[in-house]
Amino acid sequence: MDKIDFLDFSFIDILDILLVGLLLFYAYRLVKGTVAINIFIGIVIFYVIWKLTDILNLDVLSNILGKFISVGFFALIVVFQQEIRKFLLLIGSTNFASKRSVVRYFNFLNQDQGSLNIDLKALLSACNKMANEKTGAIIVLERENNLDFLQNTGDEANIELSGQILETIFFKNSPLHDGAVIVKNNFIKATRVVLPVSESASIPSRFGLRHRAAIGISEKTDAVVLVISEQSGKISYIKDGIFCKFKSIDDLMRILNEDLSL
Repeated sequence: MDKIDFLDFSFIDILDILLVGLLLFYAYRLVKGTVAINIFIGIVIFYVIWKLTDILNLDVLSNILGKFISVGFFALIVVFQQEIRKFLLLIGSTNFASKRSVVRYFNFLNQDQGSLNIDLKALLSACNKMANEKTGAIIVLERENNLDFLQNTGDEANIELSGQILETIFFKNSPLHDGAVIVKNNFIKATRVVLPVSESASIPSRFGLRHRAAIGISEKTDAVVLVISEQSGKISYIKDGIFCKFKSIDDLMRILNEDLSL
């Protein structure tokens, strides 16, 4: 009879299972679309195997796996450093406590929450024109993580996004062309923003400070970044600290539509 005692559920047990499930759900959403997703799935499978060996009284194997689990917390901090940083940034965001934000972050029953209202046609048209003219630019597209903490490093603005505005801002003789612009819901919220530079040693030496800054902000937040090289005129799209490949402007628009759907 003792072997089936675990089937005797109480309300607290059900609540515990629901909370664990919710925690795993949001942990999955945090790493979804990143290289960490495979590690996350591997850890879940490893934990399930360990619990099965414990239930089946496979003592030797259970003890061996348990040793790995006991030190796994410190390994998780190292492996998921970027994701943990994003999560803490989300928690500490200035707008997280608002009613609108709470609904947006925790309404897991409704995943179809629409897309960010950004005029991608105007945005990419401007990027394509600046690329042809070899005008350097870095455009940060805010998603769920609030980027208000970066606005103080530059000049706050509230300008509706348009191709002409972007071209004017990044014009070589413009006083605003240095630094990045932050775009949120089709409005430019800040210009001349100083971004955190990535310290990753895996970035090829051919990429300069503009690309390293784009990688840095995408490592620390869930923002996606468009970078135009002043030397080559090439457009780069960076997400989660990784260069995302695309075949054409139309292909880039498709990727952006997917990534900006929340």
